[in-house]
Amino acid sequence: MKTVEHQSQVYVDGPVGEEPQIPDKDTKAMMGTEDTPGGKASSDSQDSKSSVFHNIKFFVLCHSLLQLSQLMISGYLKSSISTVEKRFGLSSQTSGLLAAFNEVGNTTLIVFVSYFGSRVHRPRLIGCGAILVALAGLLMTLPHFISEPYRYDHTSSGDMSQDFEASLCLPTTLVPAPASTSSNCSSHMEANHLTMVGIMFMAQILLGVGGVPIQPFGISYIDDFAHSNNSPLYLGILFAVTLMGPALAFGLGGIMLRLYVDINRMPEGGISITPKDPRWVGAWWLGFLIAAGAVALAAIPYFFFPKEMPKEKRELHFRRRILTVVSKDEDSPSEQSPEEPPEKQGLAQIEPNLTVIQFIKVFPRVLLRTVRHPIFLLVVLSQVCVSCSVAGIATFLSKFLERQFSITASYANMLIGYLSIPSAIMGIVVGGVLVKCLHLSPLRCSALCLLGTLFCLLFNLPLFFLGCPTHQIAGITHQPDQPGLELFPGCMESCSCPSDDFNPVCDPSTHVEYLTPCHAGCTNQVVHEALGKSQVFYANCSCMMRSGLVQAGSCDSTCSHLVLPFILLMSLGGVMASLSHTPSFMLILRGVKKEDKALAVGIQFMLLRVLAWMPSPVIHGSAIDTTCVHWAWNCGRRAVCRYYDNDLLRNRFIGLQFFFKTGSLACFVLILAILRQQDKEERTKVACSGLQKQLLVSLPEKKPEESRV
Repeated sequence: MKTVEHQSQVYVDGPVGEEPQIPDKDTKAMMGTEDTPGGKASSDSQDSKSSVFHNIKFFVLCHSLLQLSQLMISGYLKSSISTVEKRFGLSSQTSGLLAAFNEVGNTTLIVFVSYFGSRVHRPRLIGCGAILVALAGLLMTLPHFISEPYRYDHTSSGDMSQDFEASLCLPTTLVPAPASTSSNCSSHMEANHLTMVGIMFMAQILLGVGGVPIQPFGISYIDDFAHSNNSPLYLGILFAVTLMGPALAFGLGGIMLRLYVDINRMPEGGISITPKDPRWVGAWWLGFLIAAGAVALAAIPYFFFPKEMPKEKRELHFRRRILTVVSKDEDSPSEQSPEEPPEKQGLAQIEPNLTVIQFIKVFPRVLLRTVRHPIFLLVVLSQVCVSCSVAGIATFLSKFLERQFSITASYANMLIGYLSIPSAIMGIVVGGVLVKCLHLSPLRCSALCLLGTLFCLLFNLPLFFLGCPTHQIAGITHQPDQPGLELFPGCMESCSCPSDDFNPVCDPSTHVEYLTPCHAGCTNQVVHEALGKSQVFYANCSCMMRSGLVQAGSCDSTCSHLVLPFILLMSLGGVMASLSHTPSFMLILRGVKKEDKALAVGIQFMLLRVLAWMPSPVIHGSAIDTTCVHWAWNCGRRAVCRYYDNDLLRNRFIGLQFFFKTGSLACFVLILAILRQQDKEERTKVACSGLQKQLLVSLPEKKPEESRV
């Protein structure tokens, strides 16, 4: 105990006979007595104790709410991705690129902001970034207000009922041949479409730029001023509350998409479709207004937090104990040899005043130095694999459920927001609690990550076999037992059917779906008014086996009930995968030097964005597009997909998830092997050191006996 106390005093006050060392900023912040320019202790230390803005717990609360609101905006776009596709005629590849485009602005700035973060006022910069995020959310709604009202039947005019008679089977002698969509296009229409899409891409870039300082600065700020033992729990709470943002976004999407897109400018004749109709487009823009307002409110407290705050009270004793161990077993900065080159004393000590140009020159060396750490590299690669899987699920799971099980976008969002995402939150909380309560070492953290990923794969394996077969669509799909379906039936040859119209009807007796009533040979249309809503029926359909009225809309799926087992298995897999989130993050924070911590976090997020969040939505969207069997065309270009091959869609979407999670499992296996080898070498070193001490103690006792001999 005397040695410990003496060494602790030497570290703070300096060796006897030498001038006292100046405490660093962390020591001052820990003591709560940071020096003023005049050399006196800060007079605000007493005020800081009573101010709520000098409490790290309050900062964790504010940052959790801000990240929750921030992810509501990006999460809301993913919840309404299929609706945006239908509204603006986008393919899944384009919509995936749109969802990932916010990472472009984020990636270009994340490393530089993380490095220079120690020089700026981190809370205020977080607040400024939040204001940009709110503006990006408002910009996302602009295409709705400057575009023409949505017309779900291209043959109708704006002031008439949109289920028009042109969808019916009329003899070719009575009506002229229908003009294709490309012939009706004008340069103004194409320019208007590009403008709408360009605005959304610009909003995504602004969203990425505004989000640059929020997460890295918040994490480093918490880890700098929180008790080291409490840091894993705080980060677990932060990530768990943050994940509620996408959950609320999908829940909000489930509510907003029940409303018609033009709820603020309804047509005079009303609408005759319901959310179950494949042509339905919900009020996708309304959720962005709500989320942007939440971000703006959450940004206000950050302009009142100090640049630095005192450490938590319990940190003083724990910090001294750690510094004692460092000064005893390793070379502390105060005990390094004067002849030792300054480059070996830490990167932060030789590069705190670099300009941007100088930092760009030395950054490749800094990046190489950080990435060469094997544990850091493998943990980041495992997180890249997990993030690829999460990015694909977050962007296209809602659309996958809609297409695979023939459910509405609102119901799909409710399932994701109320089951899938809360299960991931629970997994993150459990992972943080395990690290906190069990005091897991890096070796046990890696073992926990390995087991969680393994069980996730086991739960996801049955998903390959849970799904619905592809609908039978006349003229599109080929069924071996019904060879007549691969071509349009001859019963509609006398009709003048538009090739690019889409108004599906279903034959309830054969469960065959037709693109339009015209393709089914229907000649009459009947509209029933009930409870203020109009329902459209078609009659005299020559292609259908049974005569009578046929309701508009797609065929109901015979296996929609499988969506609940599917989402439950995926949620259980999400719980297992989320267990590794906090332990893997702590492997990075505790595996690098303190002066490199902020830069390591910045490099980590840069790699996650470049290797996962940017390419993964595009990869998943491209894979989904390859399963399309019928495209809609607009102005001579391929627009939204009408029908998919459900079996191929399921195998490719789940197959991508399985591939990325297998890569994560392989990384954790290597991490565990390396840590076990390091642990074995450390124990061997300790054993050898103990044996040498025993020999040194026993040698003086043996020397007299040897002299007598």
